[in-house]
Amino acid sequence: MLTQLLPLFLLSFAPGFFAVLLMILEYSRLGRPALLRPICDSRVLDRFIREARDTENAMRTCKEGCGWTEPLAVPFTSVNFNEWESKDSREQEEEVQSGLRLLTQAISTARTTVTNTGLQELIDTSYSNLYSIRQILKSLNIQEGGPSASVMPGEMWQVSSLAELFRVHTNFLRGKVRLLLSQAKACQKNGS
Repeated sequence: MLTQLLPLFLLSFAPGFFAVLLMILEYSRLGRPALLRPICDSRVLDRFIREARDTENAMRTCKEGCGWTEPLAVPFTSVNFNEWESKDSREQEEEVQSGLRLLTQAISTARTTVTNTGLQELIDTSYSNLYSIRQILKSLNIQEGGPSASVMPGEMWQVSSLAELFRVHTNFLRGKVRLLLSQAKACQKNGS
C-alpha cells in the first residue's frame, strides 16, 4: 500500500500538504472518480497541532507589522464534556465545522493585515492546514454545513492579537477537532 511506502519524513517535508497529497495519491483512481477513504491516523492531526503551537509561539514574539484594528470572531474553545457527550454527532460536527469556518475567516484576515514577512509564511501554512483539516473531515463523511449554518453568539468570542488568534487555533484543534475525530464512525475499529 502506498501509505506504507511513504516515509515519515514526508510529514515534515510539506506542512499541511501531506494530508492533501495522501488523498490525491492514495485514493484517486485514473479514469473514474473515487470516494475519499477515511484518514484516521491521529499523527496527521498531531502534526497540525504541533504546527499550530509553533505558530502560536512565534506570534507571541511579534512586535511590529502583525496587528489589525478590528477584533476578530473566533470559536469558543472550552469543552464541557457532559454537554459535548449529550449532543448528537450532527450537532458536534456542525459545531466543529462552524468553528473551522470562523478560524479560516480570522486567519484569512490576518493574512491580509500582517506585514511581517517572516510571520506571513506561518500564517499561510496555518490557513492551508485548516483547508487540509476540512478535507480530512470530508473524508470521514463529516460534511460542511451550508451557507445558512451559522455560529451562535455563545459559541464565539473576539480576539485582537495574533497571539490570541493562534492560541485559539491550537486549543480548538486540541479540543473539539480531536474529540470529533476520535469519535468518527469511519475510524472505529469495527467500522473500518
